[in-house]
Amino acid sequence: EDARARRQFWERVLGGPIAELVFAGRDHEAEGRMQAELERSGAHPETGEVFLVGAGPGDPELVTLRALRVLQSADVIVHDRLVSQPVLDLCRREAERIYVGKERAFHSVPQEGINSLLVRLAKEGKRVVRLKGGDPFIFGRGGEEIESLAAEEVPFQVIPGITAASGCAAYAGIPLTHRDFAQSVMFVAGHQKDGKLTLNWDALVRPGQTIVFYMGLAGIEALCNGLIENGMRPDMPAALVQRGTQPDQRVLIGTLDGLPARVEESGVTAPTLIIVGEVVQLHDRLSWFNRGPGTG
Repeated sequence: EDARARRQFWERVLGGPIAELVFAGRDHEAEGRMQAELERSGAHPETGEVFLVGAGPGDPELVTLRALRVLQSADVIVHDRLVSQPVLDLCRREAERIYVGKERAFHSVPQEGINSLLVRLAKEGKRVVRLKGGDPFIFGRGGEEIESLAAEEVPFQVIPGITAASGCAAYAGIPLTHRDFAQSVMFVAGHQKDGKLTLNWDALVRPGQTIVFYMGLAGIEALCNGLIENGMRPDMPAALVQRGTQPDQRVLIGTLDGLPARVEESGVTAPTLIIVGEVVQLHDRLSWFNRGPGTG
């Protein structure tokens, strides 16, 4: 415990506001803050801190430098199913790892339990990384988790990550916007609730727009049929990307009316991302990543 407390103290000093004051040449202020830290550290154990970190879509080289620094100084890593093993391998070896992954229709730890866990670990004085696939503020429920931290007055920071849409599209050779094809892009949660899709179809079926569906694999037929029924042409290019940015990435290219059958035949499993729009036709020319079996 003493060793951990000393390490946390120096991490706060060397990686926080005091270091920034030194770099800015404000040595007198830095000295005053340093003295305050020394006095406070000897008084009583402090509440730790939670770092809400985006792990990106899977390729460990897409993790930000700031995220890497935090991963390598954490006491505890609380991580999801969508965090790839190569990213977990970047974490500090001595850090405790707690898996709280979610799969469709199965949650290993309910969201309320995750919120309480983060609060408890931080109040034990630990430096906690809440590691989420992609970006924590894009369909990651990160806002809910830091609301709980804020309510309990637990210090926290947010470190964004590359969201699945931009990462997977880039590695599949599909620009999400393009001057000739799409001037806007929409990210949509495509999962069904009680067996139904409740989407704003009018907002989705618009010219010059790319649609990216997260969590849409189970309802892909309903998604594609819904777009067609609301006015999108059946031969609109569409793609499904499985395990995007990772060595075994697969990209299935088709049309809106044909993609569901192709996906069913291929036997793909989550994690996947669905991209619909004219930009998908650029895949054949712009694909650059080492494509896995079933690509094309």
